[in-house]
Amino acid sequence: MRRARRRRGWSRSSPRPQATKDPSFRRSLALFRAFLREQDDPESCYALLARDAVDQVEAYDGPVAGRTVVDVGGGNGYFTEEFRRRGADAFLFEPDPTELGEKPPGSAVIADGYLLPLRDAAADVTFSSNVLEHVADPEIFLSELVRVTRPGGLIYVSFTNWLSPWGGHEWAPWHYLGAERARARYRRRTGKAAKHTLGENLFAVHIGPTLRQVRARDDITVVSARSRYWPFLAETVVRIPGIREVATWNLLLILRRCPP
Repeated sequence: MRRARRRRGWSRSSPRPQATKDPSFRRSLALFRAFLREQDDPESCYALLARDAVDQVEAYDGPVAGRTVVDVGGGNGYFTEEFRRRGADAFLFEPDPTELGEKPPGSAVIADGYLLPLRDAAADVTFSSNVLEHVADPEIFLSELVRVTRPGGLIYVSFTNWLSPWGGHEWAPWHYLGAERARARYRRRTGKAAKHTLGENLFAVHIGPTLRQVRARDDITVVSARSRYWPFLAETVVRIPGIREVATWNLLLILRRCPP
């Protein structure tokens, strides 16, 4: 019954889900190399990631020029600035002032992702990159992204799942041996405390439960669930229970808001 309701919700003028080709190996290698230099050259790393992410949005939804984009949890604003560079009316909503850096984008707003200061259906595109694993209640967070997206609008959500080799963030891959052990090792190796603490600002989010949550909703349709960075079989790996929790590395969800 849920699928039938979704099909009836689409009108002839509604944007149709699109498929994209798997990204190239060269692109994946460039991103991986940038991630390795993140601590030394964060500007180059995140500028590249922002260009790549907006390319993905446009691959599914067409040019962003002239459209309203809401970037939730975008930190220093690299994504917001890239959307603006391509002509979008993009706005950054960030809950942590320390993540904004010294020169945040103009009109950046300190705002809780659970309760965005926006009216319903305010955005053509709602964007959230690598935020879901940092919120205690992903379901409420996703509901807020859906609320502020107009019917027919696109919702872009990516996150690093806990069992990914990068799931422990700065103390990965030692999180496989336990969070506390991994944090202790990080302190011994670097001489400083880790930025992330499991259960406080990092949470064990898994792909299977997240997919079940979004697929159970009748106010969105899942356009694509794929590995964000993987150079081949990007959607196939996400369909394999168990293996996907490790091999996906980072899950990208492209969602479409259904008409009421």
